[in-house]
Amino acid sequence: MPTALMSHASLQGAPSTKIHRDPIDATKTRYEVVKKSRDPPVCPTDDEQVPQSPAKNKRSVDYVWRSGVAGGLAGCAAKTIVAPLDRVKILFQSHNPHFVKYTGSWRGVSQAMKVIYGQDGALGLFRGHSATLLRIFPYAGIKFIAYEQIRAVVIPSKDKETPFRRLISGSLAGVTSVFFTYPLEVIRVRLAFETKKGSHSSFTSICKQIYDEHPKPPVPASGVVAETVNATATKFGITNFYRGFSPTLLGMLPYAGMSFLTHDTAGDILRHPKLAKWTTIPQPENAPDGKKIQLRSWAELLAGGVAGLVSQTVSYPLEVIRRRMQVGGAVGDGHRLRIAETAALIMRGEHGLRGFFVGLTIGYAKVVPMVAASFYTYERLKTAFGI
Repeated sequence: MPTALMSHASLQGAPSTKIHRDPIDATKTRYEVVKKSRDPPVCPTDDEQVPQSPAKNKRSVDYVWRSGVAGGLAGCAAKTIVAPLDRVKILFQSHNPHFVKYTGSWRGVSQAMKVIYGQDGALGLFRGHSATLLRIFPYAGIKFIAYEQIRAVVIPSKDKETPFRRLISGSLAGVTSVFFTYPLEVIRVRLAFETKKGSHSSFTSICKQIYDEHPKPPVPASGVVAETVNATATKFGITNFYRGFSPTLLGMLPYAGMSFLTHDTAGDILRHPKLAKWTTIPQPENAPDGKKIQLRSWAELLAGGVAGLVSQTVSYPLEVIRRRMQVGGAVGDGHRLRIAETAALIMRGEHGLRGFFVGLTIGYAKVVPMVAASFYTYERLKTAFGI
């Protein structure tokens, strides 16, 4: 038989050969594969994926204080940027007799600033700003903490996230923060309202003045009536720090609600896959699970600016009423005006409905950059703080 055929036959008749592996080696190989898949890569440039960091527990004390500090600093930064415009806006809204002639135009805004600068220098444009910072840090901190916590309850999962739930979360966060910090807001407005040349009231003297304010007895008044008014005035002294609180609550519901709703909605639009290439920053491999993709600076500022524009428009009439009620003791006889009384006073004395929008232009100029800076700073500080 030819050699080739013999070789073929021998191969066909030969028993099949199996390769046997040592079970210890097989176990070792499987262990190395599993271990390799679990271990992080040696350096971040490896092709292997970096494991994601676990999502932060929003109910933890660590998350709460970090978000509170981030929110407080964001609020202070935003308010400092617009402090001069805020001073002028308060003078316009409260119908200060020395600045009524400047209302209604941008030229009036610049002229009002020149008058303030001429009387008190650059510091005059920041009159009341120390009280602003004293109020805004806890206010903004509480607002962002409350929003994160309330949102976690109202929107427990992605499928529960609706515009209405976002609106409710923002509104409740705003109401919570304003309740705890409103007295400081009244003091700040009263400090900013003062335009006396040469001397100004101190923080403590303003507090005492607000506390002691009460309606004057009718003229002519008997001694008994006067004594009764004076005896009962101090009983309600603390409540003077909550002048205008009702319209503030009513105004805060649409303002904070629309602010957070518009910001989150605008952020979702800017994160749309068709826009994400230009509007978002590439997500790091080890980003916490569930964290939204970070927007680029201009996109984050745009989302915040739109939020400020919408929220200011919706809530501005109630803000005008609130300012007038807050300074009521400084321009009148100490009589505490109700919402309806204040609204009627504005309608009669200030060109009807236009009176509710006095200073709206400067309001836009102030609120749009302020809200944009606030959200931008907060989001960046959250990243810096690892939350």
